Amino acid sequence: MSTVRLLATSGRGPAECRIALAKALEALAREATAAGLDCDVAAGEAPDRRGSGSAIVILDGDGAEIFARRWVGSILWVAPSPVRPHHKRKNWFIGIFALPAPAKAPAAIQMSDIRFEAMRAGGPGGQHQNKTESAVRAVHGPTGLSVVARDGQSQHRNKAIAIERLATMLHFRAELAKSGEKALIQHGHDNLERGNPTRRFQGPGFQED
Repeated sequence: MSTVRLLATSGRGPAECRIALAKALEALAREATAAGLDCDVAAGEAPDRRGSGSAIVILDGDGAEIFARRWVGSILWVAPSPVRPHHKRKNWFIGIFALPAPAKAPAAIQMSDIRFEAMRAGGPGGQHQNKTESAVRAVHGPTGLSVVARDGQSQHRNKAIAIERLATMLHFRAELAKSGEKALIQHGHDNLERGNPTRRFQGPGFQED
């Protein structure tokens, strides 16, 4: 099983880019689930109701690295502005970049801050997944962040995986809040490539070309 960590960013784009980011994260999560991967997302602060400017995504499961390659790069959303009806611009870009593993182990989480919920492990993955209630959702009370672990062969193992994944999510989220995106990845806001999108989506329904 492999783990991939991604930074999704609207760069220095306007509200339309943050809307595009939210739509892209929803599409990424759907595709990841269909591919049998666990996908956890921690969004940054939203300056308004149009969505966050950045988010951390953690993908877990066999084939996570191959799956991520379809998303890493510039993502283009072609649509009239949903917030400025008379605006001429229709091309809205966001960027998704691979993050390195944390340089040091994330700080331990207070177990009293975590709530565990048992759930069935069935779903994507079919016959290779355990159909008992061995999957675990871990919810971090102070932040509301949650992760799901379903690949372990027991609930005990999935709890351990969920704790590790939650700690990683909290680590990157704290780095994002403290130092900004450039502390996580060299590309940062200003190097969002707009001329050669990895994927292109159209319209309010965010349908891929």
